Amino acid sequence: MAVPTITHRFTVSDYHRMAEAGIFGEHDRVELIEGEIVDMAPLGRRHQARVDHLAEMLIRGLGERAIVRVQGSIRLGERSEPQPDLVLLRRRADFYAVTDAGPADVLLVVEVADTSLAHDRDVKVPLYARAGIPEVWLIDLNGENVAVYREPGSEGYHDVSPVRGDARLSPRAFPELGLTASQILG
Repeated sequence: MAVPTITHRFTVSDYHRMAEAGIFGEHDRVELIEGEIVDMAPLGRRHQARVDHLAEMLIRGLGERAIVRVQGSIRLGERSEPQPDLVLLRRRADFYAVTDAGPADVLLVVEVADTSLAHDRDVKVPLYARAGIPEVWLIDLNGENVAVYREPGSEGYHDVSPVRGDARLSPRAFPELGLTASQILG
């Protein structure tokens, strides 16, 4: 007789209580995806350099018009709190100290993939679409391109465009901020 598999799905509240109880260490890299606590890949130098470089370009280009959150969490519902590499958030005076940043606050999510391309593309990008995140950039360091995802829906993003080389792209929320794929990829 087979024993049924029982899976417990955690809520964001459960996840936060576990962190407060010290279950996760200060340097543990985990995120909550659809109720499952998922280990994140360690940050390599190349990955971190791209995140830092893009964060600097966005901060310089946007000034005080948006908050650039680096490797911080966003709450996408009761069972998901991913930690994208970069997020552009609507500007708030309290910098989200009182409430979590949620889908309505997010202008752009950026994931940088060195070793995590399949997970980012097949798990996280669809999660962002279901949550209604308006735009995602998936930077593929090995493939040397940026996939731009726009027009979210329950089945995924309806507009997906690869950008390479000197082709320009801008966050939809800030069309005047033009970057090339080459600049982003370094």
